[in-house]
Amino acid sequence: QVQLGESGGGLVQAGGSLRLSCVVSGRTFSSYRMGWFRQAPGKEREFLAAIRWSDGSTYYKDSVKGRFTISRDSAKNTVYLQMNSLKPEDTAVYYCAADPSRISLASRLFRDWGQGTQVTVSS
Repeated sequence: QVQLGESGGGLVQAGGSLRLSCVVSGRTFSSYRMGWFRQAPGKEREFLAAIRWSDGSTYYKDSVKGRFTISRDSAKNTVYLQMNSLKPEDTAVYYCAADPSRISLASRLFRDWGQGTQVTVSS
């Protein structure tokens, strides 16, 4: 397993931007997938994006394509989620996730999870 620590959440105006960071501790293998999810109050956890550590290939939920960008910095063992053009409906707790399986980037199955960081978008 790996340990994940999210940061970068906060309060931002609608239309603004925010970059979330997920620092990965422990061993990270080339086969790992990293993902971002969010959960709004009273809602189910929602998949947003995934990245394959080995080659940087990405996959996005259709609704966030063009607004959200997932990336990783191997030297810093950090995964990022750049969020632009934020809307009030983006308000949620955002979670980083990791999985060692060599399966599709579109998979919603992740083994390890961070504790989340709150993002609040005001009108």
